[in-house]
Amino acid sequence: MNRRDWMLVAAGVVASNPGLGQAPGWSPRLFDAHQNETVIALTEAILPATDTPGAKAAQVNRYLDLLLADGPAAERHRFLEGLAFLDSYAIRTFQTPFVRCSAEQQTAILTAFEENKAGDLETGNRFFRLAKQLTARIYYATEIGFRELNKGGRVPASYACKHPEHQS
Repeated sequence: MNRRDWMLVAAGVVASNPGLGQAPGWSPRLFDAHQNETVIALTEAILPATDTPGAKAAQVNRYLDLLLADGPAAERHRFLEGLAFLDSYAIRTFQTPFVRCSAEQQTAILTAFEENKAGDLETGNRFFRLAKQLTARIYYATEIGFRELNKGGRVPASYACKHPEHQS
């Protein structure tokens, strides 16, 4: 399975598991407790709650856990390796794991990964790009994300072509 196909599966995971976010007694299949907390903090840093619900409210971590647990081993390994790199960088930089860093410290870490100015954070850069892609795809496939996408009349009345010669 190539990367593009795997990313498309992310939306399918959410669509085929609509009750996952509300499942009582849910526990991760892949992540340990610390990794799950880190994923919650990471996805919320990517899509924070503002005047709209963020990734934490949409429980993106649960869908991500399911996607990675059931997905290709290479993608699972890649994500978990990136998660470990995130924590190791946070500990080297701020003497604490990512989830225990302040919001400002978390932003500084993710900005450093994004910019990769020194060229020594390529692993972090690749991981952060993957985490952003997955977070956005999953968030906007959840009920919360779908409502946010479609509020305020942003949905077109029709997706059909507007050219008269193409109207049936």
